[in-house]
Amino acid sequence: MLTGKRILLIIGGGIAAYKALELIRLLRRDGAAVTPVLTKAGAEFVTPLSVAALAGAKVHTDLFDLTGEAEMGHIQLSRVADLLVVAPATADLMAKMAQGRADDLASTLLLATDTPVMVAPAMNVRMWDHPATRRNIAVLQGDGVRFVGPDAGEMACGEYGPGRLAEPDAILAAIRAALAGGPLAGKHILVTSGPTHEPIDPVRYIANRSSGAQGTAIAAALRDLGARVTFVTGPAAVPPPQGVQVVRVETAREMMEAVDAALPADAAVMAAAVADWRVANESSSKIKKVAGAALPSLTFAENPDILKTVARSPDRRPRLVVGFAAETDDVLTHAQAKLLRKGCDWIVANDVSPATGIMGGAENAVTLITAAGAEDWPRLPKDEVARRLAQRIAEALA
Repeated sequence: MLTGKRILLIIGGGIAAYKALELIRLLRRDGAAVTPVLTKAGAEFVTPLSVAALAGAKVHTDLFDLTGEAEMGHIQLSRVADLLVVAPATADLMAKMAQGRADDLASTLLLATDTPVMVAPAMNVRMWDHPATRRNIAVLQGDGVRFVGPDAGEMACGEYGPGRLAEPDAILAAIRAALAGGPLAGKHILVTSGPTHEPIDPVRYIANRSSGAQGTAIAAALRDLGARVTFVTGPAAVPPPQGVQVVRVETAREMMEAVDAALPADAAVMAAAVADWRVANESSSKIKKVAGAALPSLTFAENPDILKTVARSPDRRPRLVVGFAAETDDVLTHAQAKLLRKGCDWIVANDVSPATGIMGGAENAVTLITAAGAEDWPRLPKDEVARRLAQRIAEALA
């Protein structure tokens, strides 16, 4: 619940601005007071009257409001809230934030504030993927700005991909997490999860049985302790948690790029089941079965070692790097060797033999291996394993 919390909500331009009205309703139902700021572009999509009616408060639109400015209104506005939320955050508004511009009320508030800031991006997929936007995202994340979304899906323009504004309930969950405090408040933690898919041809791929459930639970547990979580996930069977920054990938090479873009971080929890190899001779068209023809021959190439790359980075290594070892035999021996080979601080090892039912199941039985030795945990629901691990991470980063 957000009872007693004050949210300054900046509504940017774009068709997704209509979702801000539902967000206001949810925030007020949760007990928060909402002070709305409507940009000139935002007012093209939602009216000040509708925003004011839902917020139960005056809508601020103009930097040069003489009554307000006589009392340094924009400075007060920027600092009396517990959290500044920009939803939707357009590419233009994010660029202003990254460049430190202050040419309207919204950008001035964002530059003048000493309050935490959260943005919920919404834009065309090409704009989201543009190198300029990616640079701006990196700058804002480096400045400590929290992100929620965007989601992937069909857009108003008819294109499909990442760029849709996160749903209001997901933004609400992110706001709750940001204001919850906790031992990991102010910390940025990178979590990888799920399998990777390595294509053979346009319709076939090599994968593994990881559901992504354990990595998802870990991201949620870290979020609940107050961390800002970047969640890089392969095509998992479970949905990502709300209230974290989700980056979706398919292949190991895409995951490596996403991990590199998410750094720096205070800790990295590498729970993804990354494919060790990819098909080097991937076919650009579907491989056809032809009677009497020779079987197709696949040539493999080694994928990047994401855990080792992060753990042995000379200048961007997180303070704590946690790897995972899913084994089917000699679990402890293989996991201890992996700890040394990769250069990480901890390894979470588990037996994923088919008889255990762990891979793809609801429970896990792990051994936490650190420099101090090996610690066996009992078989527990994956959510409880995640909570125990998150608490240990919080203690290590304290």
